[in-house]
Amino acid sequence: MFVSDSLNVNEKGHLTIGGVDSVDLAKKYGTPLYILDEDGIRANCKAYVKSIEDNYGGNGLVLYASKAFSCMEMCRICDDEKMGLDVVSGGELYTAHRAEFPMDRVYFHGNNKTQDELSMAVEFGVGAVIVDNLTELESLAKIAEDAGKVVNIMFRIKPGIDAHTHNFIRTGQIDSKFGFALETGEAMDAVKEAVKLSSVNLVGVHCHIGSQIFDIDPFVLAAEVMCKFIADVKAETGLEIEKLNLGGGFGIKYLESDEPVPYGDYMTKVADAIKAACNDLGIKLPAILIEPGRSIIGSEGITVYTVGAVKNIPNIRTYVSVDGGMCDNPRYILYQSQYEMLCANKANEEKTETVTVAGKCCESGDLLGENVKIQKVEPGDNLAVLSTGAYNYSMASNYNRIPKPCSVMVSGGKDRVIIKRETYSDLTRNDI
Repeated sequence: MFVSDSLNVNEKGHLTIGGVDSVDLAKKYGTPLYILDEDGIRANCKAYVKSIEDNYGGNGLVLYASKAFSCMEMCRICDDEKMGLDVVSGGELYTAHRAEFPMDRVYFHGNNKTQDELSMAVEFGVGAVIVDNLTELESLAKIAEDAGKVVNIMFRIKPGIDAHTHNFIRTGQIDSKFGFALETGEAMDAVKEAVKLSSVNLVGVHCHIGSQIFDIDPFVLAAEVMCKFIADVKAETGLEIEKLNLGGGFGIKYLESDEPVPYGDYMTKVADAIKAACNDLGIKLPAILIEPGRSIIGSEGITVYTVGAVKNIPNIRTYVSVDGGMCDNPRYILYQSQYEMLCANKANEEKTETVTVAGKCCESGDLLGENVKIQKVEPGDNLAVLSTGAYNYSMASNYNRIPKPCSVMVSGGKDRVIIKRETYSDLTRNDI
């Protein structure tokens, strides 16, 4: 019935998440409200960590992709679950630092890291900087040399794989702002440049072919291409690459019709391909890193709104307006991303209406979904949008000077705030 095992309906007919009544939480904390199921998140973390143990004898590390949802509590959960972090900005790195996350398990990504961000990475002693271009390599080497340190690096490689996903979130093909291309020889040139530098230590290579991928074959092909590159590096430079980071991008269930492949199936099939490729190429099996983000937290979160106006335009459409919108979930306006929605306080009723769910921002395009099947709602009802754990809070804005919502974590029938709701005074804090 639902896109996540975290969700259910109680005896009141209300939507529950992690066994907690979402309508009660909306009354307690106000709306819009992000709600996350900690037990579901931890179960997903454990499944990925187990996959590294099962398929690679533990020779690897699961890195949670912080960009999906970054806050200090998520850092603490990942630390508890013996995972690492993939961070893509100084802000995400600083959040991990504030949460006292072990820096040797932090890997720093980004296609245009600033000098300040690189300096922070060197100062904090991150596990590795994933270098995206030669300009960054030169800058990082100089910063590390001036600090008297040697910094571990990995190169982001474009393996040339079409991941069959949305054009805006395809990152593995040659025409991408990310990484070094194999086809042009720039990836090998970068390796040869790195081995000359005394202040950086090239320990691995990284690729990421896209997001929300439901097909295993692109991951398998990317792994094989990367193993071939590792063999080529050894043949041309004598350097044995220690780590292979295969990125993330594993699809989740946004709609009931979505059929993501079980994560264990991804891991096993890709592991078999890597082991076969390493054997055929005569190279040692590298430590394997993966970067799940959305697939750890996406389905374990919902957003609850309060319905305001319900506006019927005869023979055109019915608009259901809520007290949030593109400011707390811009994915529909960006990607036309579709979601399952329901009336949280009428979750046991049949979905009889087809509506357009509109936000409160002063934009005609501020919509959360069109042609959405939902129960008949009235002003004051609670509307729940499912699978919003990833890329909602992290992409939220203060457009129209709207404060960002509160984030609540539930576990074992109890709830707690992990990110406070912004206030109007927060909005003016930096004004002069």
